[in-house]
Amino acid sequence: MAAMGQVKRILVVDDDVLMNDFLKEILTRRGYHVEQAYDGRSAIRLILAKKYDLVVTDKKMPDGGGLEVLAAAAEAKHPPRVILMTAYGSVEGAVDATNLGAFDYIMKPFDADQIEDLVERALEESPTKEPRVERSPVIAGTSEKMREVFELIRVVAPTSSTVLVTGETGTGKELVAREIQRLSKRCDRPFVRLNCAALPDSLIESELFGHEKGAFTGAMRARIGRFELADGGTILLDEIGEIGVHMQAKILRVLQEKEFERIGSQSTRTADVRVIATSNKNLAREIGCGRFREDLYYRLSVFPILLPPLRDRREDVPELVGHFIRKYRVLCNSRITGIQDEALAVLVEHDWPGNVRELENCIERALIVGSGPTIAKRDLFPPAPVVKGNVTTLDAGTSVREMEKILVLKTLESVGWNRTVAAGKLGISTRTLRNKMKIYKAEDISAEAEKSSQKSDWVAQPVCTP
Repeated sequence: MAAMGQVKRILVVDDDVLMNDFLKEILTRRGYHVEQAYDGRSAIRLILAKKYDLVVTDKKMPDGGGLEVLAAAAEAKHPPRVILMTAYGSVEGAVDATNLGAFDYIMKPFDADQIEDLVERALEESPTKEPRVERSPVIAGTSEKMREVFELIRVVAPTSSTVLVTGETGTGKELVAREIQRLSKRCDRPFVRLNCAALPDSLIESELFGHEKGAFTGAMRARIGRFELADGGTILLDEIGEIGVHMQAKILRVLQEKEFERIGSQSTRTADVRVIATSNKNLAREIGCGRFREDLYYRLSVFPILLPPLRDRREDVPELVGHFIRKYRVLCNSRITGIQDEALAVLVEHDWPGNVRELENCIERALIVGSGPTIAKRDLFPPAPVVKGNVTTLDAGTSVREMEKILVLKTLESVGWNRTVAAGKLGISTRTLRNKMKIYKAEDISAEAEKSSQKSDWVAQPVCTP
C-alpha cells in the first residue's frame, strides 16, 4: 500500500446517494482516498478548505451545481482537476465545461470501467505534480531489441502516420503510444484514449463518433465523440482487436476518408486526428479466423511496432528492477535499496508471462514483505498454491458448463486470482473472463475477485478455434 501522503485524494459530489456510494466504492478499491459531499455548497467548502487532486461532481444538484463547484475549484489554493457527470449532457454543456476548465465530462449512465479510465487519465496529468503510483509498465532497457523500438518511435513520432503497436500483455504498448504523442508535433494537442476491450460495439460507436439527441433510448442530449474531442491531436484505440467486424468497417472509413457521422445524424463531420492502435492479438491470425478485416489491418499497420516480451530481453531485467525499487521504496515505506545477486539471478531466469507489468508487481510485493536492506530470494514470489495431483478429477456426467467453471476456478486460484494472467492461460480475453465470472455467480469467485483490483487492461492472446 502506498504511503498516505502519496495517495491521490478525490472528492465525489452527487446528491444521488447510491451513485455517490458507488463511486466511492470503485475508486477506493483502486487505491484512492475518497471523500464525499452531497450538494454543491458542502463541496465548495471542502474544496476551499482541503487539498484534492480530483473532484468528480454531478452537474445538477441542490445548493450549487457542478459549474459552481468547478468555479470554486479554480479558486482553490491547490486547484484540482474536475470531471463533470451529467444525465443531461449536451454538446453545449461539454464545451462550456471545458472552456471553464473542466478536465472532461461523462454522461450517465456509465459503468465502472469508463469512470476508472477517465479518473486515471485525469490523474496522469494532475496539476499537483506529486509522485504517484503508476500501474503501467515501464519502457526501459539498453538491449538491442529495445534500442530498435526506441529508434522506431523516434522516426515515426514527428509524422502523422498511423501506428500499430503490438506485443504480448504487459509489454508497454500504451506507453509507446504516449511516447509517440509526446515527441510528435501534436504534443500540445489532445491525447484521447479508448479501451476497446472494455465496451461493447454499441457503446464504442457512441464513444468514438458521438450521438444526437434521441438517437437511441437514453440519448437525452447530443454527445461529442472521441474523434471530435481529439481533433488536431491523437486518438489511441487500445486493444483494437477486441471490436467486432461491423464496427471495424466504420473505423476503416474514418481512416480512409477522415470523416464520420454521429449516431442519429445525417451530417458528415471531419476531424484531423492521428490514430495509434494497439493489440496483443495476432491480427494476421484473426484475419484468417474471420474476426478482423484485412483492409483495416493494412490501414492500421502503416507503421508497425512490435514490442518484444521480457523473456527475449533478459539483459534489461536488472535496469527494470532498479527502477521499480526506486519507484516503490518510498511508497511502500521500505528501507530496501537494492537486491541480492541470488535474487536477481532468479528474476533474470524467470520467463515472465506477464512481462514488465508482472516484474513491476513482483518488485512492489518484495518491497512490502522484505525485511532486510536488500531484496532476498525468499521475498520474490508468493507461495505456490497447493495442487493435489496433476489432473482435476471429474465425475462422469459432469456438464461441459460445470467443467468450464471448474477450469476457470482452478486457473484463477493457480495464479493468485490475477485475471490478466488467468485469461492468458485460458486463451481468452479478460473481458470474456469477466463475463464468465458474472455468469457463474459463484461466491468463491466474486469474494476473491473483489479483492483483486484489476492490475491491467491487457488482453490475453487468443487461440483461433474453428
